[in-house]
Amino acid sequence: MGFSNSVAFALAFVASFALSFLVAVPLFGTLVRFRANYTPKGLQLDGEGGVQPHTGPVVNSYFAMFMRVKRLEVADYSSIKVQVPTLISSLFIVAFITVLPGTPVAHTGGHKKYSAPVEGIWNRLAYSLFMMIFSLPVTVITNRAITTPYKLPWLNAAYSLRILLTASERRRPWLLYLTPGLMVSEVLRVLYIILIMDPLRLLLFPMDAKLSFARLSAYLGLAFVSTIIICPLEVVSTRLSMQRNHATSDFTPVAQEEDSVMTDAVYSAAEEDVIGLRNEDDPYLGCIDCAKRIVNEEGYSTLFRAWWLVFIPMMMVAFSP
Repeated sequence: MGFSNSVAFALAFVASFALSFLVAVPLFGTLVRFRANYTPKGLQLDGEGGVQPHTGPVVNSYFAMFMRVKRLEVADYSSIKVQVPTLISSLFIVAFITVLPGTPVAHTGGHKKYSAPVEGIWNRLAYSLFMMIFSLPVTVITNRAITTPYKLPWLNAAYSLRILLTASERRRPWLLYLTPGLMVSEVLRVLYIILIMDPLRLLLFPMDAKLSFARLSAYLGLAFVSTIIICPLEVVSTRLSMQRNHATSDFTPVAQEEDSVMTDAVYSAAEEDVIGLRNEDDPYLGCIDCAKRIVNEEGYSTLFRAWWLVFIPMMMVAFSP
């Protein structure tokens, strides 16, 4: 009976994971594209300071982006651009969590993004920081895979990485951790969730506490304030993860020859780009600089794109065990 129960649990988990994966991946891909889409209010400067009009798409809602992606990349919608990087990162995280004591697989996804599945504030902090560092390179590659205008083949990872990573990043993978401002924005998000939001949530909803209007109202305020803080950090992290790292010493004929694969790459959408990305010749200089430029160039609302995808999971945390 014990073996049969284990097999049944394993099959149920695989089915649940597959279903949630198939539903979550297109939604996550749309979210990354929506937040990465560069929509300046006026003219932009090129690398030499010249004025250029913005020609990228203007998409003002998450659902409009979802339909745009489906329309322009319909043949590529369920491709490696979203599924394979996300699947690899999910499997790594699930495998890691499975071997940790007190971290059941049931607590690895969904609204638990905003609540680490371990007990004790310092254990939560250590766990969250470790998972952030562990998954950061995969997050960068996944975000770039989702937003690249080029088709990525299923069975040629080396070719795909040459499109997604610069010659410098392929030679020195640790450069992904040195992307200006990316680590800062991710650490700030983790610190706020673990050291401020989580303790306040536990204070409002201690063990065996009865749900009341006063508690729920207080937590609603906490979730609202937390969304105002966390959503801009997530938008900034998405933008910074797009920035490719170049080492000055790597601008050599050999490096240029290695990057020549870009000239042979095939566009996913032949007629028009799904999203517009900021000029790589004028990069963000850090977390604060990124937030300031987003506000100055695109407006405050850009920092709160798909804010409800932060707020709703937080409200679900209030009712979680």
